[in-house]
Amino acid sequence: MEKPVNLILVIFGATGDLNSRKLVPSLFSLMNQDLLPERFVLLGVGRGEMTSGDFRDKMAEAIRKYTEDREQDMSHILDFVKNVEYHRLDYNKVSDYVDLGHKLTKVRNESGIGGNIIFYMATPPNMYETICTDLSEAGLTDQAEGFRRIIIEKPFGYDLESAKRLNTVLHRLMDEDQIFRIDHYLGKETVQNLMVTRFANGIFEPLWNRNYVHRIEITSAESMGVEDRGGYYDSAGALRDMVQNHLLQMVGLTAMEPPSSLDPDAIRNEVLKVFQSLQPIREEDVEKNVIRGQYIASKIRGECVMGYRQEKGVDLNSRTETFVAMKFFINNWRWGGVPFYVRSGKRLPTRVTEVVIHFKQTPHHLFQRVVGKLAGNQLIIRIQPDEGILLKFDMKEPGAGFIVKNVNMDFHYKDLADVRVPSAYERLLYDVMIGDSTLFSRDDEVETAWKFIDPIQKAWKNNPDIKIYGYPAGTWGPEPTNELIEGEGLTWRYPCKNMADEELYCEL
Repeated sequence: MEKPVNLILVIFGATGDLNSRKLVPSLFSLMNQDLLPERFVLLGVGRGEMTSGDFRDKMAEAIRKYTEDREQDMSHILDFVKNVEYHRLDYNKVSDYVDLGHKLTKVRNESGIGGNIIFYMATPPNMYETICTDLSEAGLTDQAEGFRRIIIEKPFGYDLESAKRLNTVLHRLMDEDQIFRIDHYLGKETVQNLMVTRFANGIFEPLWNRNYVHRIEITSAESMGVEDRGGYYDSAGALRDMVQNHLLQMVGLTAMEPPSSLDPDAIRNEVLKVFQSLQPIREEDVEKNVIRGQYIASKIRGECVMGYRQEKGVDLNSRTETFVAMKFFINNWRWGGVPFYVRSGKRLPTRVTEVVIHFKQTPHHLFQRVVGKLAGNQLIIRIQPDEGILLKFDMKEPGAGFIVKNVNMDFHYKDLADVRVPSAYERLLYDVMIGDSTLFSRDDEVETAWKFIDPIQKAWKNNPDIKIYGYPAGTWGPEPTNELIEGEGLTWRYPCKNMADEELYCEL
């Protein structure tokens, strides 16, 4: 793999959880693989008073605590943190950005690093515009001495209008190729493998269309509640937090046409075409095509679990959805008439993200009289956990007659003992360093996705009669969710945490 050029990575919000839990452990992993620049400095920026020594100690502890791959060589922690600095900054004080420029000049002179700088926004979204504007006014986005790139976390805007406004501000300050809108789901190995599964295998691509596919189902489930993020989550909700970005991006990669090349824009052009082909859901149709829910108090394996409205920072009368399921169509030649179903929620039975391709039944049910309704063929691409691919098909059981059983053919990344699966942030941070924007959302993708979501938000805001269903924590969401699935007797797939357990009944 290509080694990045020398650079400084500036992380705003460096004392927060994202930096400690994800960013710094990922950077440490890159160092262990010799994939950090020869000369590299991490400059943490935050509001709190802290010395660089205290910050180094905090980052060292974060690496020990949050590094997921326990086979990492932890003896290199001191080598990593010696290239870590801290700088205090008031985000709303313009003069502090001038001081930041002086700090960066000092770091560059001491470390021998040129003018290449990456700025990472690990702050609340309402700070993006302020920070970027003040960076520009302080001359810190000028590329005369080296590249300047900016990484922005989701959510990118809260609705179509705010997304357009933020894009306008950013484009006034810098070029589109300097902006990396990060979606950590796109850094997951199995999400990228969606394209390889389709376009590298002659047995799949000919079937990947309306002629052979009955429906496509995408699930992103979390077993945890909002934990200590109640204040943020209550202003976001599942639709903004998950569907507009993560799930629609997976829809795009699942449904896209073959790109002309692996050039970043060639791939993103095809994803954009999918978003442009999404059949709009009119406000008056939202209630029958979109189900929202909110988890309520329950017992999970004998343990009492509080409801969403009892969580810290949540309004007692909140109507924020912790679960959303929806049905929609893609109006193009490949997918015309094929329903797409997506769902996401908190406090569901297990943590799992997967794409399920449900293939059509055979035109003549030869074995229907013997075994009743057959389960049908499914291709399951497991994003997390237990990353891999599962193909479900029918086989005859040994013995007399034609007793047919649904069986599995599966592949698990964990079975590749000699191959390490990098974390999502590890892959994406590396891509920004080498300037590869393939796995990052472009401005027109973001706005087109929001255009699809906007009528749903407006319907919920303008029509208080649209129900928000309660569902007991630890279940698969509101009961009306199954009514979205077209076809008698059809239902959502209820996955297990591990694909190896697919023969078992998954606890509801």
